[in-house]
Amino acid sequence: MSDNSSTLGSGLKVRHLTMMGLGSTIGAGLFLGTGVGISAAGPAVIIAYAIAGFLAILVMQMLGEMGTVIPASGSFSEYAEHGIGRWAGFTQGWIYWCATVAVLGAEITGAAGFIGSWFDVPPWIPAAICVAAFGLVNLLRVRTFGEFEYWFALIKVVVIIAFLIIGVLLIFGLLPGHTFVGTSVFLADGFMPNGLGGVAAGLLAVAFAFGGIEVVAIASAESEDPEKSLVNAVRSTILRISVFYLGSVLVITFLLPYSSLDAASTAAESPFTMVLDRAGIPGAAGIMEVIIVLALLSAFNAQIFASSRMMHSLASRGEAPRIFAATNTEGVPTTAIALSVALSALMVVLNYADTGWLLTFMLNAAGASLLIVWVFIAVSQLRLRRQLEALHPLPIRMWAFPYLTWFALGLFAAIAVLMLTDSTARTQLLSAAAMFAVLAIAGVLNSKARGIDPTSTLPLI
Repeated sequence: MSDNSSTLGSGLKVRHLTMMGLGSTIGAGLFLGTGVGISAAGPAVIIAYAIAGFLAILVMQMLGEMGTVIPASGSFSEYAEHGIGRWAGFTQGWIYWCATVAVLGAEITGAAGFIGSWFDVPPWIPAAICVAAFGLVNLLRVRTFGEFEYWFALIKVVVIIAFLIIGVLLIFGLLPGHTFVGTSVFLADGFMPNGLGGVAAGLLAVAFAFGGIEVVAIASAESEDPEKSLVNAVRSTILRISVFYLGSVLVITFLLPYSSLDAASTAAESPFTMVLDRAGIPGAAGIMEVIIVLALLSAFNAQIFASSRMMHSLASRGEAPRIFAATNTEGVPTTAIALSVALSALMVVLNYADTGWLLTFMLNAAGASLLIVWVFIAVSQLRLRRQLEALHPLPIRMWAFPYLTWFALGLFAAIAVLMLTDSTARTQLLSAAAMFAVLAIAGVLNSKARGIDPTSTLPLI
């Protein structure tokens, strides 16, 4: 392979893909944001998490169905190009890339704030070190990168498993000095203290809790056996994330009164810290700070990977500057990674400078862009299913096709309507819609400039 090649490398294993999905999904939001949904819905927040988790499972099933036949680093962007049209592939890829880059800066800013306070240095110093370090990690050959992310994300997994064990022991009064709790806290104010309205508010808070899971489909194109790897990774990722999220929420609601929780701005306010404090774990807040930093950095690392691969795919299809399609001798998209790293550094600067509307718009749009991405995944799967079946036996099949796909689209529409009822969520939705409109127009213009009908689809063969 020459330095001017545009072919990506391979070497990721199933365990690498699974941990990348976990690393991208289990971020600071789980540790700091869980209280928002619980305070809105009480114990019934488990219904909201179950709905969000079920949607994520359906999306992963759709991605698995398409990805086992069409393994591609552009994943859902390329599926949209095959199933909907050239403009849709362009729009999907760019909106995902823009949203990911916007979030990169916020993650590093959050982690650097904690690290700076530990070492009593200005936060821009650890921010610069982390951006450079993880940029270098992403420049390693893909198997080495996958191994690094595996062990990095595994730390979070071990912590959550330990949390679940401690929580269960507390609930049953099996820790020394503790008595049986049972359902006394869980049902103190009833299962649904704020009624269906509270559950709706809880759903609004947790609807995108599983965002990031789609990185598994992006990474599968660089695995040793894309079909087998994606089949196994989809199944294991869905199971593990469901257990970790739902299990953690159940432990918290069984041990902490819902009225005592809300958004946490510090590790000490995290529901996880409160549970560990109750168990008498010394230095619980400090432990949780370390875990939150690791969660942020792991998600940052996985999302540099995802954003660089999406940019590489766009460039390879003529929908971004060709320079970003280049790879080195190991098949690593060096220029696309450099772009993601440079822009993450810029977003960090914008976070510190608080320069106004642009940063606010980008972060708001990122908050709801996942809804657009998932809608396009569902529409692509609807349009492609028959063609995929004609090409290849499907190792993963979307259940009850097409009814569950339509059901998912109906739930997405319901969430969009729900978002319009809340001022913050409405701003996010409208910002994402504005970004979508601009990128859709750009997609049409890009196709026309290349002499291609924007509505034409890319043949599967």
